[in-house]
Amino acid sequence: MRHTITVVGAGNVGGSAAHACLMRGLGDVVLLDINEKIPRGKALDLSQAAVLEGHGCIVTGSSEYDDTAHSDIVVVTAGVPRKPGMSRDDLIMVNADIVGQIIQKTLKYSPHAVFIIAANPVDVMCMAAHRAGIDDTRRIIGLSGVLDTARLRAETARAANVPGRAVQGLVIGEHGDGMVPLPRLSQVAGLPAGLLLTGEQTEQACSNAVFGGARIMEYLGSSAYYAPGAALAVMAEAVLRDKGDILPCSAYLNGEYGIDGIFMCVPVRLGLRGVENIIVLDLSDEEKDAVARSAAGIRAKTASLPAAKRT
Repeated sequence: MRHTITVVGAGNVGGSAAHACLMRGLGDVVLLDINEKIPRGKALDLSQAAVLEGHGCIVTGSSEYDDTAHSDIVVVTAGVPRKPGMSRDDLIMVNADIVGQIIQKTLKYSPHAVFIIAANPVDVMCMAAHRAGIDDTRRIIGLSGVLDTARLRAETARAANVPGRAVQGLVIGEHGDGMVPLPRLSQVAGLPAGLLLTGEQTEQACSNAVFGGARIMEYLGSSAYYAPGAALAVMAEAVLRDKGDILPCSAYLNGEYGIDGIFMCVPVRLGLRGVENIIVLDLSDEEKDAVARSAAGIRAKTASLPAAKRT
């Protein structure tokens, strides 16, 4: 079955996500942006890259939503990006409006698509997407833990002097400064990471993961895009190929972890319907407290969302 992936927003993150999806051969890609020239130019570039990679996928650059018809996945990267000195939360009001409009327009042409939200603040924008018209919350997945966990794995690998592929780890909670790394679950080549790292090294790896996005912004003057793009492709692949992968993503909680009515990053099993089920971890008391604080922060930010405007 040939799949179609729409990426809304042809900036750095959107372009990187489109490229990563193509390199995995996930399907045809529609790159959509309000600036017509940018998606068209990047589509030409990506089409040529796909030839070199040996993929037969079609890439379309457009500013018209009817070109997104029958998409299986819609990746929402559009929105005002974070700038130096800004928090992800500074973007709530403006990005909620942008995300809401995107959801309503894409649902018109792809009513059964699974939506992967990358606009910040991710957990709150997932709720904005839900309120804009996606009634089945299983079809809303937020980019959070896949990226945050990649940062934790990279930092742990650096400290342990091993390849990143040898490291497993997990970060849950909000996608922001209140995220909750779970270092006791980190492994290096199947061994507990604590056997190879000191407590100070572990603490530093967690801190670097939490503030990894801000560090990149200090250097680039813009948000990261290669790792977010790769993370979005990993999530899209798990859905389109019905892999059943368990990945940390922002998902709607309905009592899991004692939390109800918000989106927050937890381990989920992804498949064709989106979130197939949520994995509930046995957390320590300290971890439970950290997750509760993270959830409280998300709830407070979600409460500031403007009223939904359904058309």
